[in-house]
Amino acid sequence: MTHGNDADLTARARIRLAALALFARNGFAGTSLRAVAARAGVSHALVRHHFGSKEGLRAAVDEDVLDVFDSLMAEADTAGPGGLLAAFGGAAAGLFGTDDVRREYLRRSLLEGSDAGAALFARLLEGVRTRLDGLRRDTAGEGPAQEPARRWEPYQVLFLILGPVLLEPVMTPGLPRPVFDPPVVAERSGANQRLIARGILGRG
Repeated sequence: MTHGNDADLTARARIRLAALALFARNGFAGTSLRAVAARAGVSHALVRHHFGSKEGLRAAVDEDVLDVFDSLMAEADTAGPGGLLAAFGGAAAGLFGTDDVRREYLRRSLLEGSDAGAALFARLLEGVRTRLDGLRRDTAGEGPAQEPARRWEPYQVLFLILGPVLLEPVMTPGLPRPVFDPPVVAERSGANQRLIARGILGRG
């Protein structure tokens, strides 16, 4: 749904992007609506008009991040179960790896321990679960997974996708290149695929 004229929509987008950047840098508690308004170049009243409150603004930022993640899921849909993690890893690198601000926002939001962060993770998890259920239905010859395994599969996918996002600050010193450099992502995705195919102690 759209509201107002094109100028209003442009202002709304500027406000949301300003909030994304400030929430990523300073955290939700450390960011005021007036700071967001100043960064976006609009009035405090206009921020209130579009989003109602700081909580409403955070909800809009979360929707933006979820839209990016949904795009990641859509790219992975065509890979099939065999290439699922490689597709997720490549898409994550393209969508989050080149976007320092969204990556930092996601990391801060998931690690801050708030109800909003838990809700964001729950929606990410549901997106992965839905995709996995769709791939499972489309895979001929597979029997039903055991319930504990099925319950944990979406978490395991998110562990592999979000692990580098969350641990980037402490991973960086131990790697010869940045965590989201394309060659590093390709190597990591290949290792994930081998892990899934053979297990940690597998051979071959």
